[in-house]
Amino acid sequence: MSKVRTQDLLDRFELELVTGEDGVHREIHTSDISRPGVEMTGYFKFYPKERLQLLGKTELSYFNELSTEERKDRTEKLCTDVTPGIVITRGMDIPPELIESAREAGVPLMRSPYKTTRVISRLTNYLETKFAPFTAIHGVLVDIYGIGVLITGQSGVGKSETALELVKRGHRLVADDSVEIRQEDFDTLIGNSPPLIEHLLEIRGLGIINVMTLFGAGAVRNYKRISIVMNLELWDPKKQYDRLGLDEEKMKIMDVEIPKATIPVRPGRNLAVIIEVAAMNFRLKRMGVNAAEEFSQRLTNVIDRDKHMEE
Repeated sequence: MSKVRTQDLLDRFELELVTGEDGVHREIHTSDISRPGVEMTGYFKFYPKERLQLLGKTELSYFNELSTEERKDRTEKLCTDVTPGIVITRGMDIPPELIESAREAGVPLMRSPYKTTRVISRLTNYLETKFAPFTAIHGVLVDIYGIGVLITGQSGVGKSETALELVKRGHRLVADDSVEIRQEDFDTLIGNSPPLIEHLLEIRGLGIINVMTLFGAGAVRNYKRISIVMNLELWDPKKQYDRLGLDEEKMKIMDVEIPKATIPVRPGRNLAVIIEVAAMNFRLKRMGVNAAEEFSQRLTNVIDRDKHMEE
């Protein structure tokens, strides 16, 4: 899981740092954002002080109606030694009591010109991404017709060579050798390349090539949702491979189950074309067209018709 500091929010979003420069390196440990409305009334029993605090028009309107003593009390309790920051939305004027308390406690006090709902949405999406469960898998991730295909298999089976052929056919490389995967939401896996090997492809006998330099910016992308796994394995004549496609295999990555297909590798098989067609077939299945089920239904109809003719 990545470390997120208040300084990261200042760098990424259009936030004005009003005071609290000493606290910009405080860490944010949760994606939850607090709107301290109840706290403005003086109830701090369950105040989530470790969260990023956000004050909108409603909170500040109530705050401005308090007495001077109440304002000072509320702001001193809002600004703790672990509070990562306070964000004021809509570019509103900040009460001097809050500025003073934030300065004394070293809490970064920031202001955004945008509406409260927009600020919450953008900050939450960013923090959810940063704090998402994370793992890494040995494989290659390619974007084929909008489908994120994770190609796995033993070292030397031909994953990178297949990815190179797919790139030549107009598809886009996301990651080679190591795929960093984070789980967003309960059913979504997003894969990307480690920064060190981004846009690079290793071909045995040739070495490392830069796909973006050779094929252009349209041949790569930084991240992609993983939709299907293609596992390459050396052809085993004793093994029974699926010939119809009725039985759908699954692969579990963290908490998400992804459709998986096993592709046997032997001389003469064009793996790039097979994987490309598999991605197109997966798209058709998502649109409700399943060739294997249609064949099975046709076969059932023929058998039933023959039985009726015999009777």
